[in-house]
Amino acid sequence: MIIDSAHWLNLAVALGIGLLIGADRERKKAITGERRKEGFGSSSVAGVRTFTIASLLGAVSTAIDPWLLMVSIFCVTIFVTTASFISKDDNPSLTTEVSLIFTVILGGLAMSEAGLAASLAVAVAILLAAKEPIHWFVRGAITKDEMNDFFILAAATLIVLPVVPNQLIGPFDAINPRNLWLIVIFVMLIGALSHIALRLLGSKAGLPIVGFVSGFISSIATIGTMGTHARKAPELMGTAVAGATLSSLATVLELSMLLAAIHPPTLHALAFPLIFGGVTIALYGGVVTLSSFHHKGAEIVSPGRSFSVKTAILLAVIIAVALLASAALNMWFGQAGLIAASGAAGVADVHAAVISVASLALEGKLTAANAVIPILVAFSVNATSKVVAAVITGSREFSRQVAWGLVIQVSAMWIAWWVF
Repeated sequence: MIIDSAHWLNLAVALGIGLLIGADRERKKAITGERRKEGFGSSSVAGVRTFTIASLLGAVSTAIDPWLLMVSIFCVTIFVTTASFISKDDNPSLTTEVSLIFTVILGGLAMSEAGLAASLAVAVAILLAAKEPIHWFVRGAITKDEMNDFFILAAATLIVLPVVPNQLIGPFDAINPRNLWLIVIFVMLIGALSHIALRLLGSKAGLPIVGFVSGFISSIATIGTMGTHARKAPELMGTAVAGATLSSLATVLELSMLLAAIHPPTLHALAFPLIFGGVTIALYGGVVTLSSFHHKGAEIVSPGRSFSVKTAILLAVIIAVALLASAALNMWFGQAGLIAASGAAGVADVHAAVISVASLALEGKLTAANAVIPILVAFSVNATSKVVAAVITGSREFSRQVAWGLVIQVSAMWIAWWVF
């Protein structure tokens, strides 16, 4: 590569990378210098000038010959290793040394991918500047159990999920393993979000907010997670019921958005049922939430584990059994029209049923008026699945209150359809 006018911008980016990272290290160098005067160790050997020159070294080396960049990295590594060895620091840290080597690499990267190099430099600068908050969070803010839960969630998402088959298997081709594992991940994720909300916002505000937001992901999984909270900590009963109830409000809002995007006439045909269903569950959830606010219960000092893996897997198994039963009934007794099919699909996920019915209406195979009943049936069956999840994961009082809210919501939707 020959340096010409087209590469001045790349060199400027390399210069900025060195200045950005070096500025933080210069500040750290001044702090450690003061500590050295007090007899607490030695100061760093690299400051803003060293980092800037290192970044430009990487850029120019790459421009001349990529192999020269390897030589530059090797030489800088030898230099920083030697400097660290002779510094006689009683509390050695390799952060500055590793950052200096990485700055050389970023300078070389800036000659071909300036945007990526600049983004990485900003990320490194943030990590360096946020030393105290990061150390406080890892060492003091989170517990060992919370860290283990994070590792479990990361492994389930990044290691297990990519290798799970994404195809229909089993009897009647009713089960998609990837979808079931996504349910497990959603339950654990919602549990983790609830746990964080409990830590940051307290039990009164945390669970209702998490319940509403998580309802856009999976209302059944949300209700299962809230039931677990209510069973393990009875003092969270009111807020857990509020979170579970508000997740059904999120379901109505999400269905409205799906219908608006796929087939607006179907949304117009379902306008009154959706409005009545949304308003009634919002009122019910609001009353439960306000009631929980006025309840003088002790705040949870330690919420415990972030989520229950057993609960997540149990919900996935229940949904799998329900899917098998629905497929078997359709196979043995035939498909009694679109209504039966929508009801079977609504056992596990109402969104799939709504999307399929709206797609048929979009293709002209079904009128918007005739799409109303299949969608309401799917919603009603899905509400039944929510009640089952509440019964399995929560206490009797929790499942009773959640069931009443769902009964009121579903009844209001059918009454609105019958009246209007």
